[in-house]
Amino acid sequence: MKFIFTRYAPLILFAALLALFGWRAPRFLSGANFLNILIQSASVAIVATGMTFVLLTAGIDLSVGSVMFIAAALAGKLVLSGQPLWLACAAIVLTGIACGALNALFITRWRIVPFIVTLATLYAGRGFGLWLTETRALNLPESILRIGTARVAGLPFPVLMLVIIVVLAHFTLTRTSFGRQIYATGNDAETARKAGINVVRVQFAVYVISGLCAALGGLVAVAQLGAVSPTFGNQREFAAIAAAVLGGASLFGGRGHVLPGTFIGALLIQTVESGLVMMNADPYLYPLVMSAIIFVAVWLDSVRREQWQRGQLRRIRPAT
Repeated sequence: MKFIFTRYAPLILFAALLALFGWRAPRFLSGANFLNILIQSASVAIVATGMTFVLLTAGIDLSVGSVMFIAAALAGKLVLSGQPLWLACAAIVLTGIACGALNALFITRWRIVPFIVTLATLYAGRGFGLWLTETRALNLPESILRIGTARVAGLPFPVLMLVIIVVLAHFTLTRTSFGRQIYATGNDAETARKAGINVVRVQFAVYVISGLCAALGGLVAVAQLGAVSPTFGNQREFAAIAAAVLGGASLFGGRGHVLPGTFIGALLIQTVESGLVMMNADPYLYPLVMSAIIFVAVWLDSVRREQWQRGQLRRIRPAT
């Protein structure tokens, strides 16, 4: 019973939340609200997708919120200075890749612990973004908001971006040799190295992917908000980690999936936020609820790891 709960915990918790909020606020179960939850969760889900790649290699990236801020601020500056929108979007992509490569360089070349590197770049990135915006909100032109409200083939832009990124990530992890190398590196980097896998290249690539996803998440968020505030992207790293771990990714590496795992984890977090709003809950409760979600995510990861270790022990046969 315990194994079933931990294996399907995201789906069980998601169903329980839908039942709870639907009972307290009947409007919560409407189709319009489901679409709104999907749209609002797109940014975090995209960032969490990149985070999943990093967690699978037993790493962590605390800088994603700052990368969102820098990318959005730089794009905002370009747009406000009269530069074309395509250039601003290109700047977002390049900023994400550059930030991810910077993290990867320190981690792979100088062997600095990922937690320390990304914690440092979190603060450095936040400071650079505040300097870039002069600690003022950037109110962007209507053209940015039109991106956020645009529909392609009937899908809202944030949802379309989310679908493309999640499907590509899922295909990469499940259908390519690079995906298998990521899992092998997370399970045992030394064994993967002996098997001929270029562990340094794999680790470098996952941080670049994380930086790129963070920047794209920033693009989706700024297209929805139409402004870049000094707190833009603040603490998004914790929501991304919680979404990935709730979805089954392990903080110890080697286990996790984007679909349905991380995707459901991000929906679960947004469902909580939307449900609290519909219930007119005290806003001071929001941080407490988020801390409880993070606690549950870490607890589930610990239980899954314990079950996995027991399963490994059962496979060991005594010598005859």
